[in-house]
Amino acid sequence: MATHIKSSSVVESGGNLPMVIEEFIGRVNSSTDSVSIARLKSPGGWIEPRQTPEFDEYSIVLSGALYVTTENGTIIARAGETVITYKGDWVQYSTPEPEGAEYIAVCLPAFSMELARRE
Repeated sequence: MATHIKSSSVVESGGNLPMVIEEFIGRVNSSTDSVSIARLKSPGGWIEPRQTPEFDEYSIVLSGALYVTTENGTIIARAGETVITYKGDWVQYSTPEPEGAEYIAVCLPAFSMELARRE
């Protein structure tokens, strides 16, 4: 049977500045544990705590630039580009450029603060 989800839920963000996270599918908005899909709007200068998550994350940049720092260096993904990070790998997301970034994040399994394992 199909499920119709009529709106997203705004969920709390982590980091040094507030950002907007609209979860469409996930633990909060649809009680889905297997995947989360959210649109994030991050201001310039935002940085998230370092984490070693227990999920894979697929980040699709819609506008601006998303910086993804790992043990191997920093990837700068711009509009139309995607970054995949893998469960168990150390990662830190940020949007240091003035315009910030808007991006879609898909997490498998669904994002949770417990599974993010932030420092």
